[in-house]
Amino acid sequence: MAIRQSRVPVLLREVSLKNKPQAMLDASPKATVPVLICNDDTVIAESLDIMHWALQQNDSEQYLISSTHSDAYKLIQYNDNIFKIHLDHYKYADRSPEHPQVTYRKKGEEFLQQLEDRLATTRYLIDDQPCITDMALFPFIRQFAYVDIHWFNQAPYPHLRAWLNNWLESTLFQSVMHKYTPWKAEDKPIIF
Repeated sequence: MAIRQSRVPVLLREVSLKNKPQAMLDASPKATVPVLICNDDTVIAESLDIMHWALQQNDSEQYLISSTHSDAYKLIQYNDNIFKIHLDHYKYADRSPEHPQVTYRKKGEEFLQQLEDRLATTRYLIDDQPCITDMALFPFIRQFAYVDIHWFNQAPYPHLRAWLNNWLESTLFQSVMHKYTPWKAEDKPIIF
């Protein structure tokens, strides 16, 4: 979404993680996605770093402005280091049978409540304008919601639900939600 928002053209190569192309492995031995290979052969292999790279090229909507707020990166760090663990356990509860799925959901709900409290006073997570924090957390909250969307739609998080729906219905999100055929070395890349 950050790349699309920045309007910086990139060559998109969809990869199947079950059949990683050698070119990807050569570029990033970590073998995770996303991977951005810049024109100067710099490799950026972390989502947040790619978001920064894109928005530093062009941030006409000023997604980086609110990121100077002291909570902007605290929320992202909590999401990446704590909430993501609870999300994975909740989403794949069969892989962590030590506890019932609802236990993992309740742990994740601690973060949902923090976000709900923030969204009770602002339209977005930092203030009334969307910023990189919103964009960074949105995919994870979306995943959490869709583990059990019926539960989420009735959960006590009306502000978070409205925030999520706003992103789901946004032109920006809709513009990036295309299914692409996995890339092969002989394929012509897609200009995104």
